[in-house]
Amino acid sequence: MIFRHSRSSTVPAHPRHRPHILYVTDLAYPARGRRYCDEDILLSSRLREDFDVALCHPLDAAALMDGFDAVVVRNSGPVLHYPQEYDAFRARALEKGVRVYNPLNGRGDMAGKQYLLDLTRAGLPVIPTVDRLQDLAALPDTDLYAVKPKAGADSIGLEFVARESLPGLATGENLIQPRIDFRYEVSFTYVDDAFQYALHAPDPERRWELVPYEPSEADLDFARRFIDWNTLDHGIQRVDACRAPDGELLLVELEDLNPYLSLDRLDDRTRDAFVDSLKVSLRRFLESS
Repeated sequence: MIFRHSRSSTVPAHPRHRPHILYVTDLAYPARGRRYCDEDILLSSRLREDFDVALCHPLDAAALMDGFDAVVVRNSGPVLHYPQEYDAFRARALEKGVRVYNPLNGRGDMAGKQYLLDLTRAGLPVIPTVDRLQDLAALPDTDLYAVKPKAGADSIGLEFVARESLPGLATGENLIQPRIDFRYEVSFTYVDDAFQYALHAPDPERRWELVPYEPSEADLDFARRFIDWNTLDHGIQRVDACRAPDGELLLVELEDLNPYLSLDRLDDRTRDAFVDSLKVSLRRFLESS
């Protein structure tokens, strides 16, 4: 007797491999005016639709990352709180060829804030920045200067001082900028080289209270210059700028390490489109690696 299997009794094909993602976040980080944990719970749950996702604290990433197809660094908090551990994570990832997203060759905040000096010298539209007293003549006249550490983040260590206080602070470890009474701040978020959305804080004194912003073509041209300069093929980048009193946009920060996304400030359609773009980017990243 010959037994023939009906179509319904056929053994199903082996399921397509779902990439394993180690999602790095500090869910307990006390960010001012923001809740990192809410954003990462939401985003990791959406990524779980297409990937196998495990969350871990940044201090555990180096020990755990070998078993994953990629490490996605998200709201992990400022690395200045654990510089030695972060350096060890980078070194191990590069040595082992671990795929880290964003890739570790970013030229923005990922590499420290030296880029603000480089961009100033190159004449790009950035808040003028120096780190030595002898270069103060390159800055516009001002009553107050903003001084912040090159390794700073989240405004940690930022202070506003008069010119006579600068000699003790111009150590080469700090950035010096003129205090600018800007009209508002605006952020442009990109996945790879594709613009996703913009948000702005209408009140400079309440900079975490963001609302959607409709950028002009000139605004997008401004932001794109810094995305092109950074040359990251994959990843999430946030271009932070301020609108100067004369109407010009000036770069404040190019965040390419772990930019907070303010997903709770987006409408459903924009948030879904961002998540879809991120999923496509991650798959391209895994295939290209």
